[in-house]
Amino acid sequence: MTLDLPLVARGKVREVYAVGEDRLLLVASDRISAYDSVLPTPIPDKGRVLTALSVWWFEQLAPVLDRFGASHHLVSATDVPAEVAGRAMLVRRLEMLPVECVARGYLAGSGTAEYERTGGIVDVPLPAGLVEGSRLPAAVFTPSTKAAAGEHDEAIDFGTVEQLVGPVRADELKALTLALYDRAAEIAEDAGILLADTKFEFGMDGDELVLGDEVLTPDSSRFWPAMTWSPGAPQPSFDKQFVRDWLTTSGWDRTGTPPELPEDVVAATRERYVTAYEKLTGRRFA
Repeated sequence: MTLDLPLVARGKVREVYAVGEDRLLLVASDRISAYDSVLPTPIPDKGRVLTALSVWWFEQLAPVLDRFGASHHLVSATDVPAEVAGRAMLVRRLEMLPVECVARGYLAGSGTAEYERTGGIVDVPLPAGLVEGSRLPAAVFTPSTKAAAGEHDEAIDFGTVEQLVGPVRADELKALTLALYDRAAEIAEDAGILLADTKFEFGMDGDELVLGDEVLTPDSSRFWPAMTWSPGAPQPSFDKQFVRDWLTTSGWDRTGTPPELPEDVVAATRERYVTAYEKLTGRRFA
């Protein structure tokens, strides 16, 4: 889809358009990526789920941002071109900070692999005896680089964050990331979902720290059904882990063109995204 607006960037999932000098239009497609590749098969309604869920979370997290003298970038999800209604957000243009702010409340994925090697995650020590799916004593801040297109994000220690943004801003990012995670995890658990981990992106609007990009979607978070949580193995999830698992068994070696997704995998993935939205918000996805 092409809009009559200047295209600023095209990511794995989103197109970003300029709307004047101080606004951007973020349009979420139905593309899905895994292992740093965009898959050839879209997931119907995925862009609408990501947008609607982000808008809902911005509303829920506004009080936390207020406490830190921060805000979010959303201007409107309705004052957008008709052809992208439901999958677009009009947002403030920010100077984005070069850090992916990751919060983990449970051990999963690459965090488990790192823990098994070192007993911690980068410079964050963790208690002995944890297994895949273990709840951590408290959420931890495990930032990463914000990689360019086609490159991998790399985990970094807190000292590197201080070098990138300065010690004062680094402390602020850590505290705000963990506060946002804690509140989101509380809201999610009330809805029967465990928020295993998530990532936030922040930017600056003048001197103001602003939460940007998408927030707490199945693309940027691990959501587990609380009823089936059982540490010691990978957990069922309401996110794209289902697609990753299928790709792992498909024979694809993560190089070259990824395979087309079968219809049942597409349908099951859509169902997981819609279920996450409906369980979290208490609203019917229409």
